[in-house]
Amino acid sequence: MSEKVRFLTLIRPLMCVLPEVSTPMRRVQFRDKIVWTAITLFIFLVCCQIPLYGISTSSHSDPLYWVRVIMASNRGTLMELGISPIVTASMVMQLLAGSKIIDVDQSLKEDRALFQGAQKLFAMLITIGEAVAYVISGMYGNISDIGAFTSVLIILQLFFAGVIVIILDEFLQKGYGLGSGISLFIATNICENIVWRAFSPTTITTGKGMEFEGAVIALFHLLITRQSKVQALREAFYRSHAPNLMSLLATVFIFLVVIYFQGFKVDLGIRSQKVRGQQGTYPIKLFYTSNIPIILQTALVSNLYFFSQLLYKRYKTYFIVALLGQWKDMDGGYSIPVGGIAYYISPPRDFSSLVSDPLHSVIYIAFVLLSCALFSKTWIEVSGSSARDVAKQLRDQQMVLEGHRYDSMVKTLNRYIPNAAAFGGMCIGGLTIIADLLGAIGSGTGILLSVTIIYQYFEAFYKEKQESGGVSLF
Repeated sequence: MSEKVRFLTLIRPLMCVLPEVSTPMRRVQFRDKIVWTAITLFIFLVCCQIPLYGISTSSHSDPLYWVRVIMASNRGTLMELGISPIVTASMVMQLLAGSKIIDVDQSLKEDRALFQGAQKLFAMLITIGEAVAYVISGMYGNISDIGAFTSVLIILQLFFAGVIVIILDEFLQKGYGLGSGISLFIATNICENIVWRAFSPTTITTGKGMEFEGAVIALFHLLITRQSKVQALREAFYRSHAPNLMSLLATVFIFLVVIYFQGFKVDLGIRSQKVRGQQGTYPIKLFYTSNIPIILQTALVSNLYFFSQLLYKRYKTYFIVALLGQWKDMDGGYSIPVGGIAYYISPPRDFSSLVSDPLHSVIYIAFVLLSCALFSKTWIEVSGSSARDVAKQLRDQQMVLEGHRYDSMVKTLNRYIPNAAAFGGMCIGGLTIIADLLGAIGSGTGILLSVTIIYQYFEAFYKEKQESGGVSLF
């Protein structure tokens, strides 16, 4: 037995102690899936509001501010880690399997179970590691101030909350609900932010008096309280100290553009080698790798931001640290990069910033487009979705492309899949840049993630409805 196979066999003795959700004994009805998905979402939202016991409040900026949009996390609560351990474990296992460091035969039920068990084990270990790192770094106060017992208690809270997220994600993926916990929690976190900034009833005090934070509510409030209605409209559309209607309209515009691009695809005709006359199509979408490129690109940048901030706070006089990034604390409890590499790979705030610092703009645009294209092309190789992998899947199903044999099928797919992955990744990066420049609520990355995930849920709804005979959802 090879060394690669023995790695999975090491997981077998641990399978009995890992938490597991059993596969449903019968097909779960569509309306039941909706109910279970809603319950899962409710549990997640409740955990997002329960504060961690024993932490001390801190006025320092949040070093993880930039990564929370893709972690579905909420600072100082049970969902501090969000879905970060699951995403990290999933990417590590996909890279190990795709690069053939570990040998996994996804056609074997035992290998699939061991692979999922290893991924779950890694997620739990990463949860413990991140919880310990957060406490040691002083995010919840100095250990000497909060005490060893409280520190251990905080780690246990984060660990058990992480296990709950892992179980909820597996619960949905086993067929009890729709989609996955990762997608559901990311989309919810982003959409909650957008809705809150549009309709927030919270009041803020400015030099002109009291205003509402929510852009829509502020519009009606300004129209009622201001003498000049034209000035009120101008302020509601362009105010800079709070969410405005232009940002909201930009968000809606990016939503519509992404949905429009979702329909771009090439349908390749396929036929069965076993059943004469059985034909179909294999779609290759423009967004072939979905939102993976922007997730990987954002995770890379966010990790750079995180380590750059930590180093700059302690060793800001060192040249290498300053070259990596220079930071300025803002009143909102976060920091912005003002120099170094971190600054040049951060998005310009608006079109005026785009023109005033052209070097920053050119480097940022080139970095986003090239990194998204590179991540997209790399992902198809390590995730089993390359032209050769697709050809193998079709062959296993005894399907071939119209007018091709297996050898020529790989060559034909290679004309479409790598190009779709690279160009689609660049399109996603370009849309992110445009959304950030327009000032869309929730950042361009957040909007793209939420739209692609919601679109995937729409497709799941449609598929479930078709399989149920086209009857009503309920």
